[in-house]
Amino acid sequence: MSIELRRHFEKITPLTDQEFDYILSHFTTKKLKKHQFLIQEGDSVSNDYFVVKGLLKAYHVDSAGKEYIMQFAMEDWWISDYEAYLSQTKATLNADCIEDVELLCLSLYNRNKICADLHKIEHFFRLNSNAGYVALQRRILSMLRSNAEERYKQLFSQYPTLFQRVPKTLIASYLGVSRETLSRFTL
Repeated sequence: MSIELRRHFEKITPLTDQEFDYILSHFTTKKLKKHQFLIQEGDSVSNDYFVVKGLLKAYHVDSAGKEYIMQFAMEDWWISDYEAYLSQTKATLNADCIEDVELLCLSLYNRNKICADLHKIEHFFRLNSNAGYVALQRRILSMLRSNAEERYKQLFSQYPTLFQRVPKTLIASYLGVSRETLSRFTL
């Protein structure tokens, strides 16, 4: 599991073996089975999760029971309820496993500690967060500016392997369309 994490950090900043060992010592591991919850609305969120293996979704369920998928997270991605994690409040999102998963878990305390101790890791998390903000802005603008078929094509061009791993009902939920509407694009 550590090889994947090191490669992930080194996309932004090189690390010595000693630095990486120090960083890794602040993570714990977690394995979950398909359909298990990682986070449930109302729970405390003590970790940010790096996906080593598998696929998850983060979502909100409204009062009518409709699911709104906010994020998919596959290998080399991070997932959490960031409002709850960063402000140490209760979760407003759910996250569960679409596949069996292996995760590396980083508590907020340990994240702050390694960022304080290693400037390059603080730099990593800042750039990683910035990329997340940009992706979120693009997603929101896509929802506002693009029709459903354009959003489908854009998602497929960005993440073609996602379509092999995720049921169409979940893709439809992520795109904000019905399963029937999605089926018109995938025929």
